[in-house]
Amino acid sequence: MPDFGVIQTVLDRAVADGVFPGAVLGVRYEGRSVSHFAAGHLSTVPPGPLVDISTIYDLASLTKPLATVTALVLLMQRDECQLDDHVADHLPECADVSIGSATMRDLLTHSSGLPGWRGFYERLSPDGTIPSSAEEREQAKQSMLSLILAEAPVYERGTRSLYSDLGFIVLGMIVERISGQSMNDYFLEHIVRQLGRLRIGFILSGKSDLFSGSGDGNLGGVAPTEMDHWRGHLLCGEVHDQNAAALGGEAGHAGLFGSIDTVLAITGEWLQAYHGQASFLERNMVQEFTRRQMSGESSSWALGWDTPSGRSSAGRYFSARSFGHLGYTGTSIWIDPERRLEVVLLSNRVHPSSKNEAIRAFRPVIHDLVYHEFIGSD
Repeated sequence: MPDFGVIQTVLDRAVADGVFPGAVLGVRYEGRSVSHFAAGHLSTVPPGPLVDISTIYDLASLTKPLATVTALVLLMQRDECQLDDHVADHLPECADVSIGSATMRDLLTHSSGLPGWRGFYERLSPDGTIPSSAEEREQAKQSMLSLILAEAPVYERGTRSLYSDLGFIVLGMIVERISGQSMNDYFLEHIVRQLGRLRIGFILSGKSDLFSGSGDGNLGGVAPTEMDHWRGHLLCGEVHDQNAAALGGEAGHAGLFGSIDTVLAITGEWLQAYHGQASFLERNMVQEFTRRQMSGESSSWALGWDTPSGRSSAGRYFSARSFGHLGYTGTSIWIDPERRLEVVLLSNRVHPSSKNEAIRAFRPVIHDLVYHEFIGSD
């Protein structure tokens, strides 16, 4: 039996050491009930209420696998697109620029040639005003796409991998163009509603009631991130990522908020499908999307999911077939299909400042400990 007290002690110590104000850890092993661990407070500035397993966190780049990649799998299962479709097949305005000839596989493996990041939000909204209507969000997305299309490749496509938010912004636009729905609407209709009433979703500007009544205290059960000088206030219930904010709160690379069990509801679909068990995802698709795509050490990326390599945040024990993803705000997913182990960590390590990077050292430690306690160190 795992020693839950040891895991709780390490999580509490991380709070005391300033790794994050608070965090929730969820572990599911061999399909059993989730083991939950919560530590710390929602915030330090101002002092917030205690974290619990219902606390809502800004999931940051977990949006990529949970929303965008899952949506693409569903669309591919319905033969509405294929991995080797070109970007211009779905976004014809890209036909005359370099990115138009890239494939969705290129974007999913972060090998398209696109830069990793650009501060386009400052050009879309110099005064920090966030689009609040569907029409304003669509206009912002078209402006964002135009800026991305103007970017010259920073390396030859397929020769290396450079983690790119821009590539996933494009993938989110492809999901919207194929489905005829916004990312938010597609995610809610085709993913969330398949799993019941989950407390997960995009918090759109002007629609901040998604998690209303979800907790106690002034912060309403949503963990804040940091003071954003572009927007001029402390962020709580607003996406931390500024490019996502400039699009109104929904994008292919960031924007989801959710609690620990809602994340595990979606990861459970991936793991069940991997083993051919009941899921809205198909086994062959999941196994392809979670398989490392490039040989050797040139890239650890599967299709939108990462795999362990070198000094991995997954620690020392997760198998080579494991897949996962990190989020800038202090979130992570790691799944070992060989051991049927799912580990999700949600925190707001960017509060009160994103300069705090102590979570880098903490992530492998907590994954090693969880593996040891639930499975052993063989």
